[in-house]
Amino acid sequence: MSSKGSVVLAYSGGLDTSCILVWLKEQGYDVIAYLANIGQKEDFEEARKKALKLGAKKVFIEDVSREFVEEFIWPAIQSSALYEDRYLLGTSLARPCIARKQVEIAQQEGAKYVSHGATGKVIAPWRMPEFYNRFKGRNDLMEYAKQHGIPIPVTPKNPWSMDENLMHISYEAGILENP
Repeated sequence: MSSKGSVVLAYSGGLDTSCILVWLKEQGYDVIAYLANIGQKEDFEEARKKALKLGAKKVFIEDVSREFVEEFIWPAIQSSALYEDRYLLGTSLARPCIARKQVEIAQQEGAKYVSHGATGKVIAPWRMPEFYNRFKGRNDLMEYAKQHGIPIPVTPKNPWSMDENLMHISYEAGILENP
């Protein structure tokens, strides 16, 4: 199968992005994985190895923590930006910082596309019916990972994901959102 082009995937090494990486390869794309260091406790070398093992053509690891603090966190604190008067918006603030470097890498590498794994139940990746019809939620992704030998840090009994950066940590999963 000839390649449909290169895609730069904002990759974390978690359930969503690991399955998306393999799925994009199945769909005929060359995948370039991109990990952004925004202050999370992450073994970036292990994540690099995992992305390459899953089929990434290249892996970029970029430290954008300084930009994240100076251009996103400080302005948010200065403006008292909170969701519902208590949530620090760390995840929301990190996304444009991550995406900016992702687009730079895509331009540098001549990639046609960028993609992310910001929980496939929303609009990722790309609003492609082939993806969201195939994966209705995290259980479908866990089953796909099992079928394809993708090592993942979650199980049906412990399905939550964690989003950590210099501003905060958030946790997500159906059982946490709908107790």
